[in-house]
Amino acid sequence: MDKQLNSLTHSAHLLDDLESIRELLGDADLQPPLLTETVEQIPLLLDEPSATAPVAAAAPAPTPAPEEDAQTRRQDTLLHLDAELRAAAQSIMQDVINDFTPHIETEIKRRLDARLERLLKRSE
Repeated sequence: MDKQLNSLTHSAHLLDDLESIRELLGDADLQPPLLTETVEQIPLLLDEPSATAPVAAAAPAPTPAPEEDAQTRRQDTLLHLDAELRAAAQSIMQDVINDFTPHIETEIKRRLDARLERLLKRSE
């Protein structure tokens, strides 16, 4: 029972600490940043910069990449971003589950104990 009370007290302190940090940062009414660029506008590490690369005088003009190659790269980028977002969401959900598991276990135990007492009183 002391462990349950200690866990709840610890959780309350954590929530108070988080609230005080939020107040210190002063971000109570901030809105999330808006995405103003599309995925295609964001440069990738695999993209070659065209304006900053030195151009050799005798080199022939490079042939433009086929549209299919660009489309494939875009699709690969979107699939990679999708995988990263899913992994991040799964990690966040696991953190939330880990945070709330002790509270859920405590509540289940409390309810089972109360039900056991009612059943024992009824059987007497």
